[in-house]
Amino acid sequence: MGWLRPSHRPSLRQRVVGPWAAAALLAAAAQAHAAPDASFRTSAEQRPADLVVLRRWSTIGGEHLIGVHDVKPDPRDPTARTIVLWLESPTGVQLAVDTLRCSPEAPMRLTLKGDSLEIRELNPGGPVTAANRLDHQIWWAACHPAQAGKDPGQLTAVARQLGYTGKLREQQQLVPRHPR
Repeated sequence: MGWLRPSHRPSLRQRVVGPWAAAALLAAAAQAHAAPDASFRTSAEQRPADLVVLRRWSTIGGEHLIGVHDVKPDPRDPTARTIVLWLESPTGVQLAVDTLRCSPEAPMRLTLKGDSLEIRELNPGGPVTAANRLDHQIWWAACHPAQAGKDPGQLTAVARQLGYTGKLREQQQLVPRHPR
């Protein structure tokens, strides 16, 4: 405290505001560390009742989760569905809406990625790898909700019963959302 000289006398303003400001800062700090009020809810408490968890993993930062909910048929196309993706991380929740085509002739998942549309043509009943597993999990949850949450690699017989050949070519395209 070399800046404070013994002959220094704080002004009336410094004497009144100084202690009050310190007390206010202490009170604010104590309130920040107090238990959260009833209006605060964790991501887990906010999860929708119909959420189907597809993937869950932990990192040093906390738990991450990918799930889907709120499957709805598309009124313009009887083979299409929309589904809400629930992407939970330690910092919060992000939501995205995907559209899926469920027809045996052209099953696919459409996802918005920034200014592009990602189109993934799928092969239900075909090989499931680490690269396409999430796409298949989301597709099964949207198109055949009774199979939601099951391992898509184990649904080959179900796919055949539903009319999927398991011999379609899987591919991915990224197209501009607003072509010129």
